[in-house]
Amino acid sequence: MAQFESQKQKIAKDRAQLVYVAAERRDGVWRPGKFLEKRPISFPFLLDEDSTVTKEYGLYHAIGIDAFDIAHPATLVIDRRGVVRYIYRSDNQNDRAPLEGVLIAVREIES
Repeated sequence: MAQFESQKQKIAKDRAQLVYVAAERRDGVWRPGKFLEKRPISFPFLLDEDSTVTKEYGLYHAIGIDAFDIAHPATLVIDRRGVVRYIYRSDNQNDRAPLEGVLIAVREIES
């Protein structure tokens, strides 16, 4: 999240809206409420408590070497019609989308 927070002016300039989604229960292991109290963010944050969104986009991760019953870390760029224009799906919990690739995908929507 920190990499995108630092780019919020660029994202706004490209007329994009960022939304964070976490496949986590409010009182789950990672305690998202407490996390956000310590690290406030400027974009909307959705708790996908029943993994509906995660499953809809094929990101649900039932079991893996480094994960159990959560989502694969992923970044999606979705246009205003709801079409997924970019997706980066990680196979492990430490891998994240390259920031520049995401920003390029956002700019390509406008062109």
